[in-house]
Parts: sequence; C-alpha cells; structure tokens
Amino acid sequence: MVLAHPDPATPSGGRLPGGVLPPPPRGTLATTACMETLQVGYLHAVAAAAGCSLAQPFPDNGIDWHVSHSAPGHITDDEVTIKVQLKCTYQLTPRTHPQPEPRIPQRPGPTFAFTLDNDHLVKLARTPVSVHKILVVMIVPRTQDDWLHADHDRLELRHCCYWTNLAGHPVTGRHRTTVRIPTSRVFDDRALCEIMTRVGSGGRP
Repeated sequence: MVLAHPDPATPSGGRLPGGVLPPPPRGTLATTACMETLQVGYLHAVAAAAGCSLAQPFPDNGIDWHVSHSAPGHITDDEVTIKVQLKCTYQLTPRTHPQPEPRIPQRPGPTFAFTLDNDHLVKLARTPVSVHKILVVMIVPRTQDDWLHADHDRLELRHCCYWTNLAGHPVTGRHRTTVRIPTSRVFDDRALCEIMTRVGSGGRP
C-alpha cells in the first residue's frame, strides 16, 4: 500500500505560502495553437469595434481572414474588403520605461524583424491586386499567465498587434525573407477604419 505524501512546497489545503491558492492547471493544447486562438480573438475585437464583418476562407490558401467594411463614403463600392494574414510571436519583448515606472511596456523600437517563407511573401507582395492584403503580427508574452487579464472595467490582451502592407516587397532570402514591421502601425479599430477608408477611396491600405 502506497500513501501519498503532501508536496512540501504546498501547505495543507493546497494553498501556497501566504494563503494564496495556486492557479488552476491550464489545458495541454500546444502553445502555438493557443497563440493562434489569441490573435484571432484580438482580430475579432478590433473588427467588432470598427464595425467590420469577418469571413474565413475555406480552405485556407495562405490568407486567414477577409475583413469587410461598409460606409457611404466609399467610392469603389458600398462595401470594401481586405485580406488579412495573421502571425504571432513571443520572440520579441517590448522595452520598458526606465525608473520609476519599470513595468510599463513600450513598443520595441521603430521596427522589428519578422521572417516569412518566400512562397508566403510572394502571395502577400503580389501587385497589382483586386483585393488588398495586410500582414498583422502579434507580439505576446512567452508565458500564457501574462496573456490576459480581466477586471470589472477592462479586458487586457498582451502585448500588441502591428500591421503592414507588403505589396511589392522583394524576396531576398533563399527560402525565407526577413521583413520589417513598423511599430507605429498599431492594429486597432481606428487603424482598421483608416485602412478601409483609404481602400474605399481607391488607394492602398
């Protein structure tokens, strides 16, 4: 007969030192799959706030989402659509303010590098096109514990999504090409509405 002994690091009752309950165990879904789910949630939130509709192409042919926006000011059509490719990485960490506010994140410089397979870049860089494409890259913390925080007055998703239009971008690597993502292009509802306004006027994103 084997008797289970309590973990000496966990006091009786399952509480951590100080009487704090340990966090419930997370599911075993792969972190990369969870990252994909998180960025889709971000996109849905932005689209909802911007008054846009979403459609997911099936099967996926290198483009994740179609985003559509209706407005009376569009001159090309009453509704315009762009194609959105989502990517997510935890390889980058936002810089932080110097003291006395060390925990407030800043954007990671004017641009950051992101690497794409050449076949994928060719699709995103094609020009001219009838439906414009943008790449949206989300930077997340490495630890899932830091991805989301809910409170009575807000829901925080960390860290941020940035967007760029790669039309005309050259392929420079043998199999993969590194592109630069400008951190001035935060992907939020205002940015999405501005993108749609430009496209609706016959311009580029």
